[in-house]
Amino acid sequence: MAWPREAAKVAQKSRVPRKGTVGCDRSKFRIVLDVGHTAEAPGAMSARNVREFDFNLGLAKRIEEKLKADGFAETSLLVTEGKAKPSLFKRATAVNDSSAKLVLSIHHDAVPESFLEEWEFEGRKSHFSDRFSGYSIFVSRENRKFVSSLNFARLLGLKMKKQGLQFARQYSQPFMGRYRRKLLDKNAGIYQFDHLVVLQRARMAAVLFEAGSIINRDEELAMSSPERQDMISAAVTEAMQEFCKLR
Repeated sequence: MAWPREAAKVAQKSRVPRKGTVGCDRSKFRIVLDVGHTAEAPGAMSARNVREFDFNLGLAKRIEEKLKADGFAETSLLVTEGKAKPSLFKRATAVNDSSAKLVLSIHHDAVPESFLEEWEFEGRKSHFSDRFSGYSIFVSRENRKFVSSLNFARLLGLKMKKQGLQFARQYSQPFMGRYRRKLLDKNAGIYQFDHLVVLQRARMAAVLFEAGSIINRDEELAMSSPERQDMISAAVTEAMQEFCKLR
């Protein structure tokens, strides 16, 4: 697929400077890890009937531990309560009140209902789709720190790639219909999604990270494993190290 001319210009503008150009005090670099969805509105259901919210919370805690161990002492989890839409505005207000330098929303991916197939797991009817897999990263052009958001997104995508992980390619395809997104960086797996409330309203750099597919039966097992969670946590931490140096 050809890389859109506009996206190429954005990527050129946001090209990451060489390492070491600016100092970084990790102990004062405030990060918010926004746990996607809520206990009341838990998001997608995995192929084995586990709530997305539980995956999001588990991975966010693992990332928080890794970042704090690496010196990012001001890292905090944001866990929101309530129904889906009101909770989005609550979390947007909370991240803006935090004075963070970056908010990273942690999610896990599923597929549109039309792609789902039925199967039975442990005596219960469930749904799966093994057609797609991989992580994806979303930024909003309406975020006031769009270029900074894109910088971090690119760093994160390249660190995920370094770990041997592939991004989800389906979002740029016509068959995705209303879920189709513009692919901004085909090397790092970054898509443009302007109207995500937290990304749109955040006054700091903001990125939404779909860590992997939990509706894909094989990838669900991988996403549950400490090994995969450690790989992702390492990618986030390395990306944060470099992003902090650019501030």
